[in-house]
Amino acid sequence: MLNLNKENSVIFGLSTSKKLANNVAKISGIELGEIKTSQFADGEIFVESQSSVRNKTVFIIQSTHKPTNDNLMELLLVIDALKRSSVGEVNVIIPYFGYARQDRKQEGRQAISAKLVANMLTTAGADRIITFDIHSEQIVGFFDMPVDNLKAYGLIAKSINDLAIENLAIVSPDHGGVSRARALAKILDSPLAVIDKRRTGHNNAESMFILGDVQDKNVIIYDDMVDTGGTVVSAVDILKENGAKDVYLAVTHGVLSAKDGKKSH
Repeated sequence: MLNLNKENSVIFGLSTSKKLANNVAKISGIELGEIKTSQFADGEIFVESQSSVRNKTVFIIQSTHKPTNDNLMELLLVIDALKRSSVGEVNVIIPYFGYARQDRKQEGRQAISAKLVANMLTTAGADRIITFDIHSEQIVGFFDMPVDNLKAYGLIAKSINDLAIENLAIVSPDHGGVSRARALAKILDSPLAVIDKRRTGHNNAESMFILGDVQDKNVIIYDDMVDTGGTVVSAVDILKENGAKDVYLAVTHGVLSAKDGKKSH
């Protein structure tokens, strides 16, 4: 159980989440700590806490989006630095959990990268992980520590209600997101449809057919993330082919990568 004493707690916002950490510190009334981060000429990351953490409860906020490897390594090094500074408890808040899509072996000689990242966070010294709409719920089981995976569908449902969309249907873009889409559909008291998707390669997916009725309905595609947008484009095409009217997109994590690996806008 989390032992929270505001007077004995510190929040650290790393490279990807400084603004978020600042807002959380203001709202919670918890001290905002400072981490010194720099890089050596060869790209190695150097971190050092500028705040005392001895026997304190610490919250580290860091998304591990692009550049995923740099942001993940920074997080691991900060955890290690704090553990070596006699910290009391380390709670790691990862709004976007990188490598979550690689949660199982699709073929015989592949890595289960999500499990490896879980092992690395554990070895570094994290005591608790907090995520938001992690890509796969099974990743929670990869950790031998408490993991809180917070859900966004309540906030998304409120935003959708504010739009007052008539004749609404919720669509999951694949079978893996059915439980997520079903939860949103239940809150909105709307029908649910599922797109059967076949992945043809990295960042490539082909929508096959729809399970459910979207004829003459305004639909909302609900997913945890959008990376290159290929799945969404394919989903919109098949929804329109099956008689859907307006198509909206609701996602928690807008990664928005370009297919060629360059920064998208």
